[in-house]
Amino acid sequence: MIPIDEVPDPTVRALLGAINAGDRAAFMAQLAPDATLSDDGSDRDLEPWIDREIFSAGGHIEVESLEDEGRSLRAAYRNDTWGEMHTTWRFSVADGKIRRMETGQA
Repeated sequence: MIPIDEVPDPTVRALLGAINAGDRAAFMAQLAPDATLSDDGSDRDLEPWIDREIFSAGGHIEVESLEDEGRSLRAAYRNDTWGEMHTTWRFSVADGKIRRMETGQA
């Protein structure tokens, strides 16, 4: 596993840290106001999704591998709803904010 504090992109690093800390406000602070989300190839409403899949479900992420300067990763993700699964995450970052997140099962 790769420690989150070794993720090269500071915005992605902060977002991943917020997931593991259960800190919704810190997570939201990393997002552009018009940020979008895709889960398994389908666009989702961002805030209901993060509440359901991360913050109300005890979400936790462990980085397994990194690409694209830390903006693409493979991770072991677990939550109280689905258990643990291998996932991929891609982040589009502009001006220090995440504009798009794409996640899905690996």
